[in-house]
Amino acid sequence: MQIQIRPTLVFGSKAAKDPAVIDLVWLTALLKDIDQGKTLMSACKKAGLSYRNVWQKVNEVELALGFKLMERVRGHGSHLSEYAKYLIRFTEDFDDKTRRLGQTSLTQLEEGFSQFRENSDKCWKVASSSDPIIQKAVNELVSCELSIAGSGEALERLLNFEVEIAGFHVSEPQASKIIAKRLQKEGMKIFPIMKRVQGLMVTKGNPLNITRVKDLLRPNIRFINRQKSSGTRLLLETVLANEGINPKEIKGYEHEEFTHSAIATSILAKKADVGMGVKSVALENELDFIKLKDEIFFLAMSDELASNKDVAKLIRRIRQLSSNAPGYKPITLKREIDSWI
Repeated sequence: MQIQIRPTLVFGSKAAKDPAVIDLVWLTALLKDIDQGKTLMSACKKAGLSYRNVWQKVNEVELALGFKLMERVRGHGSHLSEYAKYLIRFTEDFDDKTRRLGQTSLTQLEEGFSQFRENSDKCWKVASSSDPIIQKAVNELVSCELSIAGSGEALERLLNFEVEIAGFHVSEPQASKIIAKRLQKEGMKIFPIMKRVQGLMVTKGNPLNITRVKDLLRPNIRFINRQKSSGTRLLLETVLANEGINPKEIKGYEHEEFTHSAIATSILAKKADVGMGVKSVALENELDFIKLKDEIFFLAMSDELASNKDVAKLIRRIRQLSSNAPGYKPITLKREIDSWI
């Protein structure tokens, strides 16, 4: 955050509830542009305001001060008055003195704000792909608010500043590099935190003898899918494409759930015979598991947030939990996955 101390004009009586406020630095920049031969229209565009809005602000100042800032000459544009030129000189001098005299105080103010930010009970918003370890670790931190979203949605919400942290997983190094490049371009920090196994969850004992994805094409197999924005759905689509399988030929492919646990519950309730999920959820629900692929789970956040001690605590907790869970392995160093980012 950048803080500036700037001269400001406040118009209105002491009892006024809503006095007019004009930033003198903005006003004099506008006046100088006009004085240097620019048209009022081009000066308005540079200021990022409409022609009508600028005229309204200028008229407010002129009415409050009791003199004209510009002389409008038909066919010859606008020219600054002597009052306006004096206002420019005054503001430049005032701004220069404020910059020199206020630098120490400004530094002190910024340091004070920084301490408040560090000590405040900031509630971070986390959007993450469904994962039991992520959910457990985040729920242990009262300063985090977790919402489950597909990997793609979580990343978009991070880039749109709707959340502070995004959790996502990738099963292909090439796709991971593309995502990492985009995040780094936007000033985001990426942490690989764990490797996990994804596969097919089936009823205990695997009565239908499902052993590979091609078995999903059998007419007696009922499949339950993850939502379209999820990384698990993308992983499955990649596997199917590599196997030359048309998803439309899989019975139940259009039926969706939003978490690994919801998939397991559907199988236990005999609403489906098979679905995609992580090994730990399959074992937790006493389902059989057929491994398909390993993948890497990442956390992404702003560079500033990455240095926060509570975020470091969250990452350590996720890695600790993943070291003791079946189908998971913690990743503590980026060099462990050099080809992924």
